[in-house]
Amino acid sequence: MTKIRFNKPYLSGKELYYISTTIHTGRTAGNNEFTKSCHRFFSERFGFNKPLLTTSCTDALEMSSILMNIEPGDEVIIPSYTFVSTANAFVLRGASIVFADSYKDNPNIDADSIESLITEKTKAIVVVHYAGIACDMDKIMEIAARHKLFVVEDAAQAIDSYYKGEPLGSLGDFAAFSFHETKNIICGEGGLLVTNQIDNANRAEIIWEKGTNRVAFFRGEVDKYGWVDVGSSFLMSEILAAFLYAQLEHMEEIQGKRKLIWKNYYEGLVNLEDTGRVKLPEVPDYATQNGHLFYMVCESLSERSRLIAHLKAAGISSVFHYQSLHSSKFFSEQYRGQALPNTDRFSDCLLRLPLFFELSDSDQALVISKVQEFYKK
Repeated sequence: MTKIRFNKPYLSGKELYYISTTIHTGRTAGNNEFTKSCHRFFSERFGFNKPLLTTSCTDALEMSSILMNIEPGDEVIIPSYTFVSTANAFVLRGASIVFADSYKDNPNIDADSIESLITEKTKAIVVVHYAGIACDMDKIMEIAARHKLFVVEDAAQAIDSYYKGEPLGSLGDFAAFSFHETKNIICGEGGLLVTNQIDNANRAEIIWEKGTNRVAFFRGEVDKYGWVDVGSSFLMSEILAAFLYAQLEHMEEIQGKRKLIWKNYYEGLVNLEDTGRVKLPEVPDYATQNGHLFYMVCESLSERSRLIAHLKAAGISSVFHYQSLHSSKFFSEQYRGQALPNTDRFSDCLLRLPLFFELSDSDQALVISKVQEFYKK
């Protein structure tokens, strides 16, 4: 029987009240008052230009693909160690995916490997801030500028995390965040697109609203609205925006607790890293951790499987993470790139421990003690 879940969605207290308010006003479709409140929050707290709530992080990535005019023949560089949405957003537009490896000691994209993957067909680099820990953005942005490439930040896990003091999501041309129930700030399913290119901000709004200038119409900028570009119904419903706003009001509390749990895990397990038994998360000097997830890297797939079983026997749910996209059933037959050994190692050896707001001190201590017990054997 599971005593300690891997994840438990947290309710701050006003979610149902705000949802009820929205229902009683009769304005449950997207881009009403709670949507606007969320947009203001992201603009004021993080300085994001034109934040737009979406139905998912996947949709936000797909919008970035449209905004970059990705088309068949274009190449997009992404890390292989990521969720399938990172690739699908560009595959759906006909792009060819070029997979990059991770660093040896960090699941993030190896910035030093990117330049060798660039061809005359390359149009964009997509980075994934794994576990909310920043990629080496100065190096990546310099490469992109030199080759005149777009940069998209897949910041699904990276809300309220920073690179050299700058919020993740504010550095690339576009950024996508997730509010899935497994993330720090949630609304069940949901996302956010950030458009850091001012020239693309108005077009993003049009694509967001089914390819129409409906938003401009409601602002009184045009006397009627119509179909002016490609687009889809990417905007989040007001019911989900109400849920999300209740979470955003408690961001400080949520983030403080999650980061404390991360710190407790690190301090409780660092001796295993010191003795070379496992690898714990690496936070470079330029980055912060946002308490999204805590992982450890085992020596082998068999060791990880035995540790998962050991924890399960104690009632603790622990899980692995991404499987290498370049070796996936969908992509493996068409992959013609070089071996990606670091990606494959993280796929085989990385294990995530339970981390959620209501995880008690005693439960954290039990997880730590059971991991320690496993390695003492």
